[in-house]
Amino acid sequence: MMVRRLLTKLLLRPEDVSPSRDDFEVVGVFNPGVARVDGEVVLLVRVVERPVERRPGFTGLPRWDASGGLIVDWIPDQQLDAIDARVVKRRDDGLVRLTFTSHLRLVRCGDGRAVREVSGPLFLPEAESEEYGVEDPRITPLGDRFYVTYVAVSRHGPATALASTTDFRTFERHGIIFCPENKDVVLFPEPIGDSYWALHRPVCGTPFTRPEMWIARSPDVMHWGGHLPLAVSGEEWRSGRVGGGAPPIRVPEGWLVIYHGNRQPARPGDVGAYYGGALLLDSNDPTRVMGRMAEPFLTPELDFEVAGFVPNVVFPTGIVRDGESLLVYYGAADACTAVAEFSERELLDAVAACPG
Repeated sequence: MMVRRLLTKLLLRPEDVSPSRDDFEVVGVFNPGVARVDGEVVLLVRVVERPVERRPGFTGLPRWDASGGLIVDWIPDQQLDAIDARVVKRRDDGLVRLTFTSHLRLVRCGDGRAVREVSGPLFLPEAESEEYGVEDPRITPLGDRFYVTYVAVSRHGPATALASTTDFRTFERHGIIFCPENKDVVLFPEPIGDSYWALHRPVCGTPFTRPEMWIARSPDVMHWGGHLPLAVSGEEWRSGRVGGGAPPIRVPEGWLVIYHGNRQPARPGDVGAYYGGALLLDSNDPTRVMGRMAEPFLTPELDFEVAGFVPNVVFPTGIVRDGESLLVYYGAADACTAVAEFSERELLDAVAACPG
């Protein structure tokens, strides 16, 4: 069953955002966490930047230092192998580094379809566990606070950390809640039974299985257990990676989950295309998959989705209701932020057409 895009708006490009320092350049503004706050849609956007300076024979690799702030390590090119646009590998020990660093900024969007205001750097790396950047936030309202899960990247690998806020001006950091390597953690917006729930993506280093999305539960949002895989892998479009996208939303039929899939790269240096999919979980037992679309409903089609820092990427990370429509916010080509509008009924009918 076909799900139509009712509207697509490009909201932010790298040139729309100033770097945190004059000697850096912004190469991406994407993968936003999304919330409706006092009637306005706000985005917590990942801003990716790298050094402007180029030194012949060297590659500049930025990191955050607790005492010195943002610094650059200049590494001789003969000591590095390029993996893709995002990553280099050290030849002497096989360890990798990012070619950029990331922080978060607040973007106010009014009704959700246009940018009204972009803040300066708001949420910067602090601890050693964030030295290579903070990435890909997801926002979930719980009680009187907004909880933000985000990826903390460091020499220890990508972990998922938690922060919370009441006003999006100041944040309380709660630390790492899923150890490396685990990403794409999204919280359910209310307890189910006596537990809070989350989707997460363990990164399997040993290929016993294709990539999987897992679910876990917690008594307090801080301590997680009861881990189980969800039955969502299989199709080619999610053969490389599969994981949480936007936080689940409650619908009469259960929990609607917008997630991402990645096609396994065809050759070295490729990342593989990214897509948006949808599934339905049982309202009282979210470990039970009630329905899932066999094909993605969001695919890289438009110019800014096909060409960018990493081509052929649509990566959904936030969703808000607008009447009978759903506004799905996503990163495009690891460069831009965009929003696409869909009929909630069409999405649910498409999911229901493919029972779990």
